[in-house]
Amino acid sequence: MPPAPARFELVIFDCDGVLIDSEPIANRVLAECLCEIGLPTTTEQSFERYHGMSYPACFAAVERALGRKLPAGFESDHWGRLELALARELEAVPFVLDALARIRTPACVASNGRRSTMQKTLAKTGLIERFAGKIFSADDVARPKPAPDLFLHAAASMGADPARCAVVEDSPHGVAAAVAAGMAVFGYAAQTDAAVLASAGARVFRDMRALPELLEPAP
Repeated sequence: MPPAPARFELVIFDCDGVLIDSEPIANRVLAECLCEIGLPTTTEQSFERYHGMSYPACFAAVERALGRKLPAGFESDHWGRLELALARELEAVPFVLDALARIRTPACVASNGRRSTMQKTLAKTGLIERFAGKIFSADDVARPKPAPDLFLHAAASMGADPARCAVVEDSPHGVAAAVAAGMAVFGYAAQTDAAVLASAGARVFRDMRALPELLEPAP
């Protein structure tokens, strides 16, 4: 008897908060920058308000909260400070390297982040070789998450049927995008409220060591 087909053809990983432990750093830097332009914000508030957004959507939300345009040079200053902090402090998500070593299904990355930043952060955390040539960004599509465009683009580029793709996400925006794309979605709840991910449509897990069996259960 031939072996049963694999459960999934492709696993699509979000980047920030799923592969790299960047959210505490990114939200601290953003909060510091916002405080300096007159929008008092804590790291926790930054995470709550902007987690999972593309940066254009995030900066547009900041402008609405400010009631005015961002100061000239804000974005370049923010990016410079963020990249310095990531270069000093960034690590991979706990146990993700071990989990990836145990996952046999083809995989890629699809993130609302910038490709140039992902190239640096994945290299810093020892993940770039695993995903070289398989990194997709919101820059590639007309609409970022929570629209399904990015995940559908990643699946098409990898030659996979969306109905047989699994997405690993940590934000409600990302979960909504995966659901809209018709994909199975697993919500990593190490930092995000598990109930929020579940209500968006994810099967929730809290430890990366559990992921391989969720994706590829033993026969």
